[in-house]
Amino acid sequence: MKAIQLHETSNGPTLQLADVAQPVPGKADVLVRVHAAGIIPTELEWQPTIQTKSGAKRSNAIPSHEFSGVIAAKGEEVTAFTVGQAVYGFNDWYADGALAELCLTQPSSIATKPSTLTDEEAASVPISALTAWQALFVHAKLQPSQRILIHGASGAVGTFAVQLARRQGAYIVATASTRNLALVEQLGANEVIDYKTTHFQDIVRDIDVVFDTVGGQTRDLSWSVLKPSGRFITIASDSETDLRLTNSFFIVEPNQQQLKEVASLLDAGELKTFVNAVVPLEDAAKAYEKAIPNARGYGKVVVKIS
Repeated sequence: MKAIQLHETSNGPTLQLADVAQPVPGKADVLVRVHAAGIIPTELEWQPTIQTKSGAKRSNAIPSHEFSGVIAAKGEEVTAFTVGQAVYGFNDWYADGALAELCLTQPSSIATKPSTLTDEEAASVPISALTAWQALFVHAKLQPSQRILIHGASGAVGTFAVQLARRQGAYIVATASTRNLALVEQLGANEVIDYKTTHFQDIVRDIDVVFDTVGGQTRDLSWSVLKPSGRFITIASDSETDLRLTNSFFIVEPNQQQLKEVASLLDAGELKTFVNAVVPLEDAAKAYEKAIPNARGYGKVVVKIS
């Protein structure tokens, strides 16, 4: 099958189109024929991309771990899905991912694809939506009328976070770039701050929850706006090894029930997903380099698998 692999070269790591062996499902596995895959640009730097679970060097990894497609085959222990069924979801960070014609996953990590979405739209949802869901409701335990500050509100995760916080009845303060302020306001933010022109820490106070998708200085400056009892949640990759953030940083986990609930909200029109751009498999490297002309500037880049 065709796949994109991460190769080490004299010029550093590069993504290359390759012919690789098709994966074979084990007894409890599902084999998905991938129609589209979502891209997280920072993934190529993550530990699971370059190391095995044991810490050994990992070679020729296939990136991207969220997808939309159909079930091509399944192990004999899998009873909840049928061959040919349209599904969406993601797979283990250490497994070969979805920038391929086929990928393996587990039944607990997928759900029936939202019927109103294209494959490209559906592939933009699983990791982004579940990250926002788990940040707000599992880790922050956001309550109605509480004040939440969302950084990176026009990003793939941020757009879902704003919509979910709005549905929860929270008061939303959001940061975004100049060109995306109107979008974030339309999604339900009560206050939108242009981070290019305004220092949020000078004007924001009494926040119950900070949800940081940006990291760096933005993350560090956010502590000052929290109430003494406030909760700080971050998914920024530069926070993973920071001991100060042990109780703040998390990595999204597969959850079939949450995928089902998100699909229901999408089909009902109560949630929207945003595709930044769609590129073919052979141009996947451009998605990671953020070098796609005419991208919308918000939402997620998706690779279409022929």
